[in-house]
Amino acid sequence: MRPGESVHPGESVTSSSARLHHRADGPTSGPPVLLGPSLGTTLHVWDELVPMLARRHRVLRFDLPGHGGTAADVVPAGVSMAALADLVLELADGYGYARFAYAGISLGGAIGAHLGVHHPDRLTALALVCSSARFGEPQGWHERIAVIGEQGMAPMVARGAELWFAPGFVQRAPERIRGLLADLATVDPVGYAACCAALGGFDLRADLGRISAPTLVVAGLEDIATPPTHARELADGIPGATLVELAQAGHLAVIEQPAAVGQALTAHFEARDSTAR
Repeated sequence: MRPGESVHPGESVTSSSARLHHRADGPTSGPPVLLGPSLGTTLHVWDELVPMLARRHRVLRFDLPGHGGTAADVVPAGVSMAALADLVLELADGYGYARFAYAGISLGGAIGAHLGVHHPDRLTALALVCSSARFGEPQGWHERIAVIGEQGMAPMVARGAELWFAPGFVQRAPERIRGLLADLATVDPVGYAACCAALGGFDLRADLGRISAPTLVVAGLEDIATPPTHARELADGIPGATLVELAQAGHLAVIEQPAAVGQALTAHFEARDSTAR
């Protein structure tokens, strides 16, 4: 199905018109919302939230390079966050969306923050979920890239549950976690390394004040990958930003607390729908 063709709310389509593999849900006439995943996950990380968001919005969710259905070679090895953001803009352009709302988890949030700073005219609203203005020292990402180059994705799969979830969730939802780790195991190490390079070179701390889109920041209070202090730095630095902190949620708060995150995103986006074109 090509961009612009009609689907009923709740149906999904996959289009090959953009380099990012993606799915579309919701009414074609609805205000557009783009959803970016975190490193190591696919567009399915948003599965629990799509039914809520797609009641009135046109929801596009995509896979990162080397993840899910997106080829690893859509970006060069030493990719920057700007290159990832350009792929998202290409996706939006393919659907004719001059302006759109955007929500992203972790790396997906960093893409959104980059858009907010460098392409403010494209965003009607922004939501940063368990994300950061800077994801640690570049050396740590270089070391991870070296490990992946030598051992593949196995070391990341071994630590995935620890990095992604609050301890109690591992016992409550073992099947969901196994599915996410299975997706992580299929990630192309080349694409994963490219995304790590983008994170290693990312530092938006001095530019947060340039984000003018109405912004929601969501934090998991048990997030060890991007601790709540990172979310507070985002909320403090972005003019007028709203901060929501969720108890009993780790890095993938959209999995652990889908209702709470979904309600926050829906309210945030619906308040700005009239500005989407």
